[in-house]
Order: sequence, then C-alpha cells, then structure tokens
Amino acid sequence: MSSSRVLVAGVGMIPFAKPGASEPYDAMAAKATRLALSDCALDYGRVQQAYAGYVYGDSTSGQKALYQIGMTGIPIINVNNNCSTGSTALFLARQAVASGAVDCVLALGFEQMKPGALEMQFGDRPSPFADFEALADQLVGMNEIPLALRYFGGAGLSHMRKYGTPLSAFAAVRAKASRHAARNPLAVFRNEVSTEEVLASPVLWPGVMTRLMACPPTCGAAAAILVSPEFARRHDLDCKVEIAAQAMTTDGESTFEAGDMMQLVGFDLSRRAARQVYEAAGIGPEDLDVVELHDCFAHNELVSYEALDLCGDGEAGKMIADGDNSYGGRYVTNPSGGLLSKGHPLGATGLAQCYELTHQLRGTADRRQVPGARLGLQHNLGLGGACVVTLYQAV
Repeated sequence: MSSSRVLVAGVGMIPFAKPGASEPYDAMAAKATRLALSDCALDYGRVQQAYAGYVYGDSTSGQKALYQIGMTGIPIINVNNNCSTGSTALFLARQAVASGAVDCVLALGFEQMKPGALEMQFGDRPSPFADFEALADQLVGMNEIPLALRYFGGAGLSHMRKYGTPLSAFAAVRAKASRHAARNPLAVFRNEVSTEEVLASPVLWPGVMTRLMACPPTCGAAAAILVSPEFARRHDLDCKVEIAAQAMTTDGESTFEAGDMMQLVGFDLSRRAARQVYEAAGIGPEDLDVVELHDCFAHNELVSYEALDLCGDGEAGKMIADGDNSYGGRYVTNPSGGLLSKGHPLGATGLAQCYELTHQLRGTADRRQVPGARLGLQHNLGLGGACVVTLYQAV
C-alpha cells in the first residue's frame, strides 16, 4: 500500500433497473460518467486514465462507453473480476494516483444483465469455478440449484450448523435491507418487507434460503473520479473524502483446504483484506461509522459481519438481534439497501458502494444519512476469487 493521499473528487450513479428495463450498457455508463464529472465540475479532458469494469460484455466495451464522453486518446483499461469488478477498477485507479503516475483517474463500472441466475458463458473450456464446484459437491451437493445460490446458501448453512444461527437471522438481514432501500431513490426494490414476509417467500433451498434472501439481477452504472491533493488544489476542487487505505486479496490455501463453505465463498480473503486496511489506517473496526458490504445473499452479509471483525466469530446472530447493524446501533450496514434491495449489476456494484460512502461522509446522503459519519468501510467480493476492502474518511 502507498502512503500517498488519494481523494474522491466526484461520484456519479444512475438508478438501477431490472433487466430489460434499462438503457444499453454504453448509455448507462456514459450517464454515470457525466454525473461524476459534473459532481466535481471537471472536464473529461482533465482525466488521464480510465478503468472500465464490467463482466458480461465484449472486449473494449469501456471504449464504446467513454468515446461518447470524449475521444481524448487516454489509456482505457477494461476490467473483469466477477462481482468485485467495480472495486477492482477502483483499486487500479487508486494505485495509479497513489503511485504518482497520474493525477486524475476515472473508475467506471457498468452492467447490462439478463434475467435469471448467473451462469457460465463459455462451456467449451475449463471453468474458473471447477475447483469450487468439486468442493461444493462434497460439502453440500445440491448441484441442481444455481451456482451462486449453492455457494452462498452453503456458507449460511455452515454458519447455522456451527453456531445454531436461525433462518430468521438471514430473513432479518433482508428486512433491514428493505427498510434502508426505502430511503434510496436509486434502489431498484424500495418496498419494505418484514422478517416474516421474507421467511414466507418462495423456498429456494428448504431450511436454508427463500427467494427474498437473494439479490436480483440488475442493470446499472456508477463512476468515481480520483485525484491527488495537488491536482485538487490546482483545479480548486472541494474534495471532502479521502481513500485512507485499501487492500485487495485473492484466495489462499484455506479456501479449499478448510473444507468449509464459508471459506469457499471468501471468509478468509475478506478477513485478510479488512485487517490489512485496519492496520494500514491505524484504526480498529470499532472506529467505523458506516459499512457497505457485499450482501449478494443475506447469508453473505451475516457471514461478512464476522469476516470484517464487526463482531466476533459466531456473534453475527446476536449482532442482528440487537439491532447493531442499522441506525441507532453500533454500525449502519448497507444504508443504500445493499445488493439485496438496491440491486447488483456486477460491474457497477463496487462503484455504487463508493458513491454511497462518499455521500455518507460528505453528509449529503439525505434520508439515508448516518449521523456524524466520518469513517466508512467498503467490502466487495467476487468468487473465483477476489476481495477489495476500501476505507474512506472525511477530510
């Protein structure tokens, strides 16, 4: 990690939408980019590099989107890292500024998704999930259900068996997400649901998951402009948020050797990334005010509380029961509504989290505002695997 300072100058995000209800990917991406540039009153001609993240799209889709903003000849790097794609683009953009290579970089994420569960696109070559599939077959079977549902449902089942966590705890996470999303005009699902309604929704895996515990396929785009302090001074930019620390991790031996579905979906790589960030920033998790974490399923939000050290191992159920994951509790997790209610357009998710935390630390989150928020943590996870954890602070 570099100690060089990196500021968030501008952020932009469009409302997320269901598949078939959105504009094409390039139009969404261009709109989010224009919003980020407008947010800091900066001309695109000042941007020196761009990192464009997406999962489902042909190569150089980033160029297709950004050429609408301006054909300035800058490097445009296309990024694909599954569900952590957007935060990987952010990670690369931050590194470019922190290293001193450039002073102003765009990180962009977008996705135009199809209805239904995620699936592999290339069946004529080795799958990057082959090892994950083999272990999931051993640990939980259930290969008749979609890949992601089996992995994260299996992680929740592991937590239930280890710690006696009730199914209602996962339902309460989803209900909390809906209450938060009701305050977010950019969320795709804004209707509030109760814990009981979540439990009563159609069963996807008996005793483990109902439909409302899974995030929906979504289309959308989000963007961020990162700059050096010198660039901000030269161009009179009012930057109120800084990236205080950031770490990216990939799978270690425990992912497969632990024989645990929680490890298979990234518990250890999330914990390693978070602890690297805490150490680099000289803080502890108790210092955080607001957290945007990767709740692709309610099960992963609960497991991530422990992976990020927001509570001790086995204590996530109590944290939820005590209300320590929402307003008035120890932390506000996913004030945006998270992936469960805001939506999860894969390439855009990491930048949407950046958008939310930037507004929280600026004090401009409107009805979602966490009072006095000064430190915000972002956790974005992609199976296969990669995890990016980013700490933002108000300056």
